[in-house]
Amino acid sequence: MAQPETGSLTNRQEASISSAACGYGFTLLSSKTKDVTKVWGMGLNKDSQLGFHRSRKDKTRGYEYVLEPSPVPLPLDRPQETRVLQVSCGRAHSLVLTDSEGVFSMGNNSYGQCGRKVVENEIYGESHKVHRMQDFDGRVVQVACGQDHSLFLTDKGEVYSCGWGADGQTGLGHYSITSTPIKLGGDLAGVNVVQVATYGDCCLAVSADGGLFGWGNSEYLQLASVTDSTQVNVPRCLPFSGVGQVKQAACGGTGCAVLNGEGHVFVWGYGILGKGPNLVETALPEMIPPTLFGLTEFNPEVRVSRIRCGLSHFAALTNRGELFVWGKNIRGCLGIGRLEDQYFPWRVTMPGEPVDVACGVDHMVTLARSFT
Repeated sequence: MAQPETGSLTNRQEASISSAACGYGFTLLSSKTKDVTKVWGMGLNKDSQLGFHRSRKDKTRGYEYVLEPSPVPLPLDRPQETRVLQVSCGRAHSLVLTDSEGVFSMGNNSYGQCGRKVVENEIYGESHKVHRMQDFDGRVVQVACGQDHSLFLTDKGEVYSCGWGADGQTGLGHYSITSTPIKLGGDLAGVNVVQVATYGDCCLAVSADGGLFGWGNSEYLQLASVTDSTQVNVPRCLPFSGVGQVKQAACGGTGCAVLNGEGHVFVWGYGILGKGPNLVETALPEMIPPTLFGLTEFNPEVRVSRIRCGLSHFAALTNRGELFVWGKNIRGCLGIGRLEDQYFPWRVTMPGEPVDVACGVDHMVTLARSFT
């Protein structure tokens, strides 16, 4: 097992973390600070998805495991001016979004998911390679990593993608790999997109007027409302009735969720969806009763304000600063103090007020404000 470098987050308590992302066995954290260190990584690093972390014993070698939050170096031109806005993690690659220097990618690029040319037999372990992407028409405002693909949303409301496309998850009209980010068309043509979501091989996008669009894997009924195909390679409009205006979407490995303008959560797909053990699969969104998120006649103002999906679990934050989780509790990833799967939303107790949450395969990270 590896020993991480010093200069870790524990020595920098003043850093306020503004974004967190969970990959397949690793975590990235970022701060909007102007300090030189803006991103920290921990966990699995076999493909340098956390960057290069030099070994203490042998200065020529790097660590495959990083055991505590450790600085991730970025090749910034203006390190004391540029801010990191967001991080995202896939199976073995990572994306870092900055305010003025574009998007940085690192880790496995076997399918072009880092937005650079695929190099045959490239060795990703102990790699120093951090790629900077600036080939977008407009400024990127959100990044999202799927399993082995990447999505980029620009300030023009346009979506770009690259990486593995065997399930249609790049949405570019084919099933091949793509190593340069390319703009999506299909039903998204001319649409002003405000959010994208992906984690496994299915993708969702939300438009400014509350519309929902999807593409990629549909083996678990994610897109079955509009097609019988299990692989959808262009964005399709998902005209769900009864959902209302969609404000936010979340996409896992087999299940999907949306949040509407009233703060109601709707789920569909396959797996533990949050409405008990009897709802295993559905092609049409079903609303999780708002009472399960704390709505009562004494607390009539309770609304869900944010939703997230891991590979097989869900999380929701309310406007009262409460975190609810449900789904498969792999290795205790739900943080509820026991190991059983959770079929209904369950409130997580923690020594702080949760403000954001990131979900992975078998772990979860919550950003919280201290009560003290």
